[in-house]
Amino acid sequence: MAEFFQQSFHAHFNFWIYVILMMIGLWALIAKNNLIKKLIGMSIFQTAIILFYVSLGVKAGATIPILDPYGNKEQAAAYAEESDPAKGKNEKKGTEEKGDSSYVGKKSPNPDIMANPLPHVLMLTAIVVGVATLGVALSIAQMIFKEFGSLEEDEILEIVKGGNVDD
Repeated sequence: MAEFFQQSFHAHFNFWIYVILMMIGLWALIAKNNLIKKLIGMSIFQTAIILFYVSLGVKAGATIPILDPYGNKEQAAAYAEESDPAKGKNEKKGTEEKGDSSYVGKKSPNPDIMANPLPHVLMLTAIVVGVATLGVALSIAQMIFKEFGSLEEDEILEIVKGGNVDD
């Protein structure tokens, strides 16, 4: 039992937190009658999903692809000499004379040390959509309150079914 706990819970502690957050948000969406509390539950649920996807995109010890994988010109020259000593010296000499700092023709960087930016970019989009959705939902809740005088789902349904809406 202790081994199972060690392997499943400790190794993936962040995933357990995301599941707990998702369940709290889902419970708020289903069980609460107040529309604002439902919106808070929706936001908690959405935040848990975003955190989950961002954590899936994390790679330990990785760098981002837009950074120079070689660090600087000296490291790039050393990397070129390491991959092909004759070619590296000629290209290094040519780039110093021309003043060109491009690394065209060199061996491509190792993809194992590069992080995938796609999950993070998609979650940035999801955050923007979530904020917009929450804003629209709050404005609709405000209009519902002005119309019915309550944000409780049961009271609003009773008013709608009874036809007691003030015009």
